[in-house]
Amino acid sequence: MKRTNIDEMICKQEGIAEVTREALNKIQLAKLNAVLKREKEREGFYRNLPEKLENLDALKTFPFTTESELAKNSGRMLLCSQGEVQRVISEQTSGTTGAGKRVFYTERDCEHTIELFMAGLGEFIYPGSTTMVAMPFSGPFGLGELIAEAIRRIGAKPLLTGTGRTYGELKTILEKEQPDTYVGMPVALLSMLRMCGKGSIKRALVSGDACPETVMNAIEKILETQLWPHYGSREMGLGGAICCAAHDGMHMRENHCIMEIIDEKGNVLPDGEWGELVITTIGMEAQPLIRYRTGDCTRIIPGRCICGSEVKRLDFVKRISQPGTIREMDDVLFQIPELVDYSVRITEDKKEITALLTSDKGMESLRNVLTDGDTISLNCRKAEWKDTALYSAKRVILYYTG
Repeated sequence: MKRTNIDEMICKQEGIAEVTREALNKIQLAKLNAVLKREKEREGFYRNLPEKLENLDALKTFPFTTESELAKNSGRMLLCSQGEVQRVISEQTSGTTGAGKRVFYTERDCEHTIELFMAGLGEFIYPGSTTMVAMPFSGPFGLGELIAEAIRRIGAKPLLTGTGRTYGELKTILEKEQPDTYVGMPVALLSMLRMCGKGSIKRALVSGDACPETVMNAIEKILETQLWPHYGSREMGLGGAICCAAHDGMHMRENHCIMEIIDEKGNVLPDGEWGELVITTIGMEAQPLIRYRTGDCTRIIPGRCICGSEVKRLDFVKRISQPGTIREMDDVLFQIPELVDYSVRITEDKKEITALLTSDKGMESLRNVLTDGDTISLNCRKAEWKDTALYSAKRVILYYTG
């Protein structure tokens, strides 16, 4: 089996001949100490931390950085000049008031992300192929733009589909452009496949949102092949871990990011145990973060990958949240083959659910799975070509518990 492309990427970026555990640990310690030194020199947010560590184990003694701290101190965490910033992503967070968190990137930060995308996409996209990119396009150095650039460098053609297309528009793209690969969010992909059919699509990368097992299984059944899940976040430069041909976890960009898994009390867990992912972004020029709590639940898969790489792998990633989140609802409802998409609106006395179905056959199934004791107002209708996938709207804020 071919070894993951991330090994070749790390060798090229770090100027080493082979990626070994010893080499990765050495790179991580050197870059972490370089970040700590910069923090001292520039009197950054982490200036009170030690300037140098003798080993990586000492990192676990540092305090955590939280999402609310990032929101309140985004500007103070910037370690480069404003003139070096190429991209700023702002986001209002759920637990804060006032300004949302801002994440900064230099041109080199963006270049590293493109190279990571090339490594991941290069596992299944080939020169001359056509890839539908159903990710947000928000201007230079945005997520969609970085993915498209990576596809171009591979020698393939990106279709800048974006999000919010009607099913009619998506079907036209499938028929006219004949894309063989797809990059986008999992529920949006399943909605398109159920409404439009798979057309010429043979392979798909899903990222940008947690992918429930029900949704993943449904997509793989339609495509008749395994998905290529990727993991990333704004805080780690939009790209974090990629799938290899083994399809056994996602290899982390360890030369740019140190990862830990912690329990509810903040204790570091051994490989193989599930907990919250904590990242230290040693490869970010603009805004490195130290022990940032991602709010994502996963584990580090023990041992070497069967592809031969020693780069650590993340297992399935999901958000740490209260029971009854939209992800759990996805897991239940998308078992219904006729369901294209849905949305939920919570009022004081009931839940209002709008569902798009390919046929009336799924209506009774939908009613049956929604008998959870709460008052429910269900609006089912057949999906039309003019419909825009509901996933493109505000499903992420919706809950179905009272």
